[in-house]
Parts: sequence; C-alpha cells; structure tokens
Amino acid sequence: MKKVSILIPCFNEQESLPLMYDALCNLTKEPHALEYEWEFLFINDGSKDRTIDILRSLHNSDSRVNYIDLSRNFGKENAMLAGFDYVTGDCTVIMDADLQHPPIVALDMLSKWEEGYEDVYAKRRTRGKEPWLRKKLSLLFYKVLNKMSQVEMLQNVGDFRLLDRRCVEALRKMRESERYTKGLFCWIGYKKAYVEFDSGDRVAGETSWNMWKLFKFATKGVISFSTSPLHLATWLGLLVSAVAFIYMLFVLVKTIIFGDPVAGFPTLLCVILLLGGIQLLCIGIIGEYVALMFNETKKRPVYLVREHNGELE
Repeated sequence: MKKVSILIPCFNEQESLPLMYDALCNLTKEPHALEYEWEFLFINDGSKDRTIDILRSLHNSDSRVNYIDLSRNFGKENAMLAGFDYVTGDCTVIMDADLQHPPIVALDMLSKWEEGYEDVYAKRRTRGKEPWLRKKLSLLFYKVLNKMSQVEMLQNVGDFRLLDRRCVEALRKMRESERYTKGLFCWIGYKKAYVEFDSGDRVAGETSWNMWKLFKFATKGVISFSTSPLHLATWLGLLVSAVAFIYMLFVLVKTIIFGDPVAGFPTLLCVILLLGGIQLLCIGIIGEYVALMFNETKKRPVYLVREHNGELE
C-alpha cells in the first residue's frame, strides 16, 4: 500500500485546525482514498496561540497525525523545507491549514500521480474573496517574472500540489535560506500535470500576508531566479549617459552658434537629481543581490526544531 503524506504549515491556526482535521478525516474515508496509507504532518511555525496544544492533542488521539514545532517563526518557505525533511510518504501533498485548499482535490492529484506524473499542481479557477488589487498585482508579478526568468514560472498556481518522493528529495538538497519555493518547484523540472480547483475562503482567522510582506516576497522571487535587474541597471546607465552626451552637444552647439546663455543653477540641479536618483536605484538593485549573498554565506540552519511528536530535539 502506497503512503501519502499531507504537509500543512501552520501559523496561528487554532481556530482552523479542528475543521482542517475533520476535512482530512473525511478525505481518507473516500473510496479511492482507502487504497492508500495516510500521514498528516503539521509544521507549527512559531505560532503564538494554542496551535501547538491542539496538534499535541490530535497526535495523541490519531496515529496518522505527526507534528513538528519549530523554535520560532521561520516563515512558510522554511517551514515547508522542514516538512520535506520529515515526511515519509511515497508522495507529499502540500496544502494550507485554513481550508482555502480543499483537501478533496488531493484525490484528483493522486489520479494524475498514478498516471506517472511526478509534480501535480493545483491551478485556481477562482481565487475566493481575494482583494481586487492584490489579485491583479499577483497576476502582473508572474507575467513580469516570466519575462525576466530563465525558468518558466507557473501562473495562478500556489503551493497546493502533489510531489512525488523524487521531487521531495530534490527539494531537500536545496538548503538556501532565502527560499522562493514556487520557483524551486519549476526549477527542479520533472513530469508535471495540473488539476483545476476553486479556491475557498479562510474558514477562520486572518491572513498574515499583508501588502508589504507580499512585496518583499515578490522581490525575493525576482532576485532568486533572475539577474535581469542587474542588466536593467547597466542599460539604464548607458541610456542616461547617451542622453547626457546628446544634451551636452545640443547645449554646446546652441551656445556657440546662436549665442544663447546657458541657465546654470536650474540645469545643474535637475541633472544632479536625475543622476543621483538613477545611481541610488542601481546601488539598491546591487544591494539586494549582495544582501542575498550575505545571508547565504553565513550557512546558518534554515530552521530549528524544538519538538517532534512530543519529543524535544
């Protein structure tokens, strides 16, 4: 009998977890699900509420439930890596704890997996009650990232997917601390297929992903999978230099031939502000890459585990 692991990162999900557990139990009662052995692996990513207490209780009452309690909040990307290190199934299904990812869709993923596909991702038909601006910016980001990246990024696709054991082992080898897992899913390749689903609304609580966190996450995605911003800075510098040279010739010719006086202070101030702004932009782009390299060279652990299934580590 093949084993299926359900990997669920959790951060302050005390209200969602009982509902999520019930949905998982209903999933395993489906006729097709009876053909598999199941594991539910929850990653508590430094929650401040009663999430860890609920996970301990579920583990004590159901042997299928396993949990990892991280020493602090390391972020969802690193929490998923912790899950990859601990899952034991022949395949792993990643989903959110708030039921925006309907567990029943895992059965469709398993059907594709049985056909020989190694990475079965869930593609959204609808995005639930997501703010209009956030939805549009998300779609625009992936279009821009695809133009800049050498690896094709999947649009309208999140972390909800099934990964064969081979894919999980490949992801475990990538230990970078500044992780952009959506890009890593595409980078590893393997045989991919998709199933469509309607994204649900959060059953409880509020998302911790505000616009600022999403912007930082998008920046990490661009820097991790593209050097185009560095090329952009180079071409921007060349363009400004060319414009400045042409303008210098224009002023010189106008002064010599027509005797027009050159306005000193306003012209100088505009040039200084323009060049200063472009230089700061280019330095900022370089700084983002330097910061990424700085964090990676420290070689710190990507995460630390405080407790695993009731045992301290």
